[in-house]
Amino acid sequence: MKNVSKVPEPSSATNHKKFKLVLQYAAEFPGTPRRLQFRKWVNAALMQSAEIVLRIVNEEEGRELNRHFRGKDKATNVLTFVYDELQSLSGDIVLCAPVIINEAQQQKKILAAHYAHLTVHGVLHLQGYDHEHEADAAIMEQLETEIVTQLGYADPYYEQ
Repeated sequence: MKNVSKVPEPSSATNHKKFKLVLQYAAEFPGTPRRLQFRKWVNAALMQSAEIVLRIVNEEEGRELNRHFRGKDKATNVLTFVYDELQSLSGDIVLCAPVIINEAQQQKKILAAHYAHLTVHGVLHLQGYDHEHEADAAIMEQLETEIVTQLGYADPYYEQ
């Protein structure tokens, strides 16, 4: 977790950092956002230059990755893998489309808004934020809410 006493300002959609985004559609599902949307969401959450691979997967791949890297035998909505952050920020973000679709339906959220939230969530993890402890979770959730609402979506933590 980043050692921050004050929540940093999220970057605005007009504040462009240098970042490379490789988008991999390992699985296609209805409503999956396109590259331009993902770039906008990544840019909004990114506070520094980075190289990111964002991969959209099916439930089988999501489950295998979660089992292999986290020891949990189920697919999860987002996984983040950070690489060599000393030279430059780089990593992979994996979004499991069936889990995201199911969650959006169950939580009565707009699918694009849920994808935006989870993309922002993954980018914040990539930059060192986590939610393992209550205080860290509060910081991360506040940042996520600020970024997602600046993007024009509803507060992802507000239950309707």
